[in-house]
Amino acid sequence: MRKITLLLLFGWVFALTGDELARQMDSRRTPIDLKVDLLMTLTNKKGKTRSSSLHSITKDDGTKQMIWFLEPADDKGISFLKIEHDDRDDEMRMWLPAFKKIRRISAKKRSDSFMGSDMSYEDMSSRQLDEFKFILIGQEVSDSIACHLLESIPREHMRTEYSRHITWVDSTLLIPIKEESFDKSGQLLKEKYFSYTIIKEYQILTKVHVVNIQKNHSTTLNFENIELNTGVKDNLFHERHLKRLPK
Repeated sequence: MRKITLLLLFGWVFALTGDELARQMDSRRTPIDLKVDLLMTLTNKKGKTRSSSLHSITKDDGTKQMIWFLEPADDKGISFLKIEHDDRDDEMRMWLPAFKKIRRISAKKRSDSFMGSDMSYEDMSSRQLDEFKFILIGQEVSDSIACHLLESIPREHMRTEYSRHITWVDSTLLIPIKEESFDKSGQLLKEKYFSYTIIKEYQILTKVHVVNIQKNHSTTLNFENIELNTGVKDNLFHERHLKRLPK
């Protein structure tokens, strides 16, 4: 009996908490910068699809990002800049060549769709540790992968379209493989699925699939021609580069 009691106590003392899991995920090793070609496919409720080709450059674990639309012709030249900040609202801007103007994405517009996709501008930002309450709600096997179930609840000061998220986190690699996001009324809004490959010992995204359950609409992002740690400079992430298509 004493041995069982000690084992239970040992397990309780060293049990992983939601905050600890979130910190471990946040601190995992990632490349300094990443260049990638993206194929974004939108599928509506009738099964009709529309595809776009994009080029993305990110740095510092995605806190800085530039995206340029290359195809179709109607969207060519549209570009997006994101710079995340810890102490103030993130900077987000889009260059719209048809209107010859740079549009600032304000905090009030975070829930808007990114170019008609099922990802909002909020979905494209990192989840800051101090902006959420993280709760470990269980374990589950998904696609033969042992996962922690991590619930993320926005803190009161957060401007968000969601009431909570539930993320299936690979318990070994500490990467999200699936997520469910709920609207303000508590109804399931989106399902997200993530696929990875190993490049230079990093776990790198190769596919993101987002389904808007309420609209019966989906978006798939396929990642191609991935380049890591190429020496991207910080000064790339400036609105003056929005109008310049990558070479």
